[in-house]
Amino acid sequence: MLKATSCGPGWSLYHHKKLDKPSLILAICIFLSIISWKNGVNAEKNKHFYMQSVCKSHFLQQLYRKIDGAVVWSQNERNLNCAITFQTHSILQRFMLRFDMLQLDCNDHLYVYDGAHVAGPHKADLTCRNTKQTVGSIFTRTNFVTLKYVTDNWGTDTNGFKLVITAVKDLRHACKDYQCNLRDFCIHQDLLCDGVNHCGDNSDESSNNFCQSPDSNNLLGLEMTWIVLIAVSSLLIICACVVGWAICLCRRNNSRNLNQNSTIQFHTTTETNGSSKHIHHIGIGGTLPRDHQTTLPTSGNWHRPAGPSGYHSIQRKLSMMATKVRPIWYLANIGN
Repeated sequence: MLKATSCGPGWSLYHHKKLDKPSLILAICIFLSIISWKNGVNAEKNKHFYMQSVCKSHFLQQLYRKIDGAVVWSQNERNLNCAITFQTHSILQRFMLRFDMLQLDCNDHLYVYDGAHVAGPHKADLTCRNTKQTVGSIFTRTNFVTLKYVTDNWGTDTNGFKLVITAVKDLRHACKDYQCNLRDFCIHQDLLCDGVNHCGDNSDESSNNFCQSPDSNNLLGLEMTWIVLIAVSSLLIICACVVGWAICLCRRNNSRNLNQNSTIQFHTTTETNGSSKHIHHIGIGGTLPRDHQTTLPTSGNWHRPAGPSGYHSIQRKLSMMATKVRPIWYLANIGN
């Protein structure tokens, strides 16, 4: 039996499985850490909508879209006449609308309704007369807002808008989320550090919220995320090479131990064939010292087995038969 410290016959498979599971768990944890580090407290709930796609005629156009934050983009869409409705996740919330860019054609209109339908008086009618400075922030009283966009068949690439929609909650409703600095409301934590000014005062994108500047994510012209991914991939490759080298080394040791065991069995069979019952091998695990010499026993019959009478008796019988039987060449000589 081999030593416990050596690599036995089943070592490669057992330890490969034993090392594979922690390596897989470590790789998953590192990957999730990289994703969470890259996003920080970024919002996955901040969504982007494009009027060209949401205004297509399909059943999804009539659905209410529940959001915590969204950015609606428009650029020179022609011949549109569609409506899109957004809803907050809680009835205690309402919407704040703010434009980062607003440049409509004079024949285009963007209607804002405080509700879930295009009905009743609109809250705002935006056209070429309006700019983002003159409009400012628009607040709804309900937890719904509906946008209706109507365009003609002419326009330029400069026409369009970028609208930021944020679900806000007043402080009187025991808000436990992030409170904007210059506003008396709070927004969801997932909207922090996402590159979009949801508060209006840009406090949700400040460095006080552990938001990283764009320059801090670059190193030698590469984003820090790619550098971390390359480092982790290199580490995993090195670990795989080390594990493969260990498996090959243990397999080589196994084959060497098997050869030594076969040699020991051969010497043991040779020594026990005679009358001597002593086995002259020393060591544990089938290893012989270098200065050991196997000596043949001094007693015992080392000739070939020749039956119950022994080998010498057969030789005497053969000699007697040889004297009685005369060869043919001898008889021929007598006749002559």
